[in-house]
Amino acid sequence: MNNKVDFLVIGSGMAGLIYALNVAPFGRVCILSKIEMDETATSYAQGGIAAVMYDPDNIEKHIKDTIVAGAGLNNEEIVRIAITESTERIKELADWGTHFDKESTGKFSLAKEGGHSEYRILHHKDNTGNEIQRALSEKIKNHPNITVLENNLAIDLITQHHQGKLVKRKNSDITCFGAYTLDKNTGEINTILAKTTLLATGGIGNVYQTTTNPTLSTGDGIAMAYRAKAHIDNLEFVQFHPTSLYNPGEKPSFLITEAMRGAGAELVTRNGKTFMHKYDERGSLAPRDIVARAIDNELKISGDEHVFLDTKKISKSEIINHFPTIYAKCLSIGIDITKDSIPVVPAAHYSCGGVTTDQWGQTSINNLFAAGEVANTGLHGANRLASNSLLESAVFSHRAAEKAATLVANIRFETNIPDWNDEGTVLNEEMILITQSKKELQSIMSNYVGIVRSNLRLKRALDRLIIIYEETEDLFDKSIVSEPICELRNMINVAHLIIRMAMARKESIGLHCNIDYPA
Repeated sequence: MNNKVDFLVIGSGMAGLIYALNVAPFGRVCILSKIEMDETATSYAQGGIAAVMYDPDNIEKHIKDTIVAGAGLNNEEIVRIAITESTERIKELADWGTHFDKESTGKFSLAKEGGHSEYRILHHKDNTGNEIQRALSEKIKNHPNITVLENNLAIDLITQHHQGKLVKRKNSDITCFGAYTLDKNTGEINTILAKTTLLATGGIGNVYQTTTNPTLSTGDGIAMAYRAKAHIDNLEFVQFHPTSLYNPGEKPSFLITEAMRGAGAELVTRNGKTFMHKYDERGSLAPRDIVARAIDNELKISGDEHVFLDTKKISKSEIINHFPTIYAKCLSIGIDITKDSIPVVPAAHYSCGGVTTDQWGQTSINNLFAAGEVANTGLHGANRLASNSLLESAVFSHRAAEKAATLVANIRFETNIPDWNDEGTVLNEEMILITQSKKELQSIMSNYVGIVRSNLRLKRALDRLIIIYEETEDLFDKSIVSEPICELRNMINVAHLIIRMAMARKESIGLHCNIDYPA
């Protein structure tokens, strides 16, 4: 099947939906959703969205906090753009029906999280992302120019390479013409031609054994862009959230929002002793990279499998009213957090790098945009400041839409695009090969390329990954396309990039900690 649209959006989270709503007045929009439309990384975001709203906060304070958290590797121009435009993007989300919590005066209720010098986190109880997803989805479903294809997986971006043309990456003459997609309901591979394409595929968490990301977060957008020869950077900076619920066997790991520490919860050992002030004067409210490494070190010293989050300084009413999702989840496994501490452990949470974009969301490939976690805008630097991720999605998907809308009238659909070639492939009945390779990959990344790394661990990871890569590419070439083989292939591509970029970073900074290069 061959379809033509003005705007192709790959991903149905916050970044994709904001972009779609903003470009819809200028042409036909098709949104590809890997599973159901509302099952996204956005819907898992608990804490909130950071924005400058009221005095005594101001733009300069938020900029400073962002750059301090990012260890100075941020693009200051991008940081300024994001924070200067934050207030307008919040108003837009509210106008679209997002219900942020408010005080009795009618002002937005603001929280404070690690690394922030002021109260500036807007939230909806402890399920902010889910509320944003709800509001955006309702508008999308009612828009006549927008079509949503659920259970459709993007396999690869279409470029000149699919026409048999050789393109030199340095000449910046690669163009995206759309994508090949797998309809998971029918098994059919479709060709969707688009004047512009947006990657909004989210993160890479599932290359690790333990992650707060939904199972769909397998680095698809980054891998597709990599194979299309887009510029990708900063993938060595993988943020591990310090506090995921320790509940072995559960995937994804349930996130215990940083807002709980903002409300007074403290990290303690099995014996109930606080430890964070040994590592940072800000204690449990230090930036995430510091907290995650501190917990990792405490666990190595003690041999324990987790530490605890002591919530006794938070009142019972505040827990039930402000953190109802966390309260209910913990209660479901026998933990009453109004009385008991929460067992927590770090988990892969957020990628600060990705497909490199400019201030308008444009990638190095013509007519290809990226927004959200898949993108490397330069906002986060070496470490993301809490709740800046939803802000980044709001600002740069909006900007990408503004730019794409100005281009679409002058772009013509490409001709002579071949259909997906699956000649000679057969139905792969050796699923054990895929599942075992996936387990090996996740084990390699978690043990050798996790919170703390070394040159020896990175080399060992690369050596082992090369074997899995060669086996998987051979299997992919011979097999009828399926979701498991596509995801494994993408995860291997992303893992390779993380390792290579970690090996190239000859220092310990931000989220990249290598014991061979003391900070």
